[in-house]
Amino acid sequence: MANIINKRFIIPVLILFAIVFPFVTQNDYFIHVMTLSFIWMIGVYGLNLLAGYTGYLSLAHAGFFAVGAYSLGLLTVKAQMNFWLAFVLSLIITSVLGFLIGLIALRTKEHFFAIYTLCVGYILYLIIDKWDSLTEGVRGLIGIPAPGNIGPISFETPLSQYYLVLAILLVVILIVYRIVHSLTGRTYIAIRNSEDLALTIGISTMKNKLEVFVLSTFFAGLSGALYASFIRFIGPDIGNIVITFDLLTYLLIGGIGTLSGPIVGTVLVVWISQQLQFLQDYRMLIFGPILTLLVIFYPRGIAGSIAGWNAKRAEKKLAKAQQDERFSQSPISAENQVKEG
Repeated sequence: MANIINKRFIIPVLILFAIVFPFVTQNDYFIHVMTLSFIWMIGVYGLNLLAGYTGYLSLAHAGFFAVGAYSLGLLTVKAQMNFWLAFVLSLIITSVLGFLIGLIALRTKEHFFAIYTLCVGYILYLIIDKWDSLTEGVRGLIGIPAPGNIGPISFETPLSQYYLVLAILLVVILIVYRIVHSLTGRTYIAIRNSEDLALTIGISTMKNKLEVFVLSTFFAGLSGALYASFIRFIGPDIGNIVITFDLLTYLLIGGIGTLSGPIVGTVLVVWISQQLQFLQDYRMLIFGPILTLLVIFYPRGIAGSIAGWNAKRAEKKLAKAQQDERFSQSPISAENQVKEG
């Protein structure tokens, strides 16, 4: 049952729901909110690979998100570059920056790594905020173009952008799924469980950590670039540490270290936030205690807890079946069966 809920059931059902969602609602605002949810999910999947499967919590995710967004914005608005070329270059820029930062950051561990990446994220935010001649500072970048046409396919309408982002999200989910169920994914999990043990069995931990760190920043940059092309206006606030905490909230509530967690957590929190917009100034007072209780009592989030519950049920059923089998094969049971015969 756990596997059905976690892998074979939730993700396919949610994908089917996402495909038919615009036809069910026919509401542009709902489509807008769901598109934003998909964009956030991509960033959360990157954070999940690093924190959930490798055990390294990066607090610079908002900074890389902003780098991807601003790279696309500057290349299209100021350099007047073709959208898709700028889109690819923005991902390369974010990944290269992630590689350079990862070379230093990954020499630290645990809370030192989190503190270091927190400082890196804040530095990236300050650069975007203060470098007026390049980023326009607090004025932000306006006029970022929508995704360019691909042959006869146009992405000017909200519906077309919705399906474009959904298609990219599905590719990201497939990539993450293949990674997690490969030898590489098992290597990441080995590093998470015990880095020292992973070293003793010959795993190049630095190489694998740098690989997953760059991949995580790539997804963050991809999420940021899609956000910039969808909103078409960006300001320094997208690099604020609050964005990182939002992404982390989506991950923890949905289920860290699970495939369906980023989907469940992002959709749930984003839609609840939309319904509680009148309490926007107090959102951290609302989600803070909820997140604290969740971490204490359900550390693996919604998807992880469901998987855990069903795993326990499966263990109990297996234990009962083994007990019944031992009883049926015991001499006393055989004697009783002979007497009854």
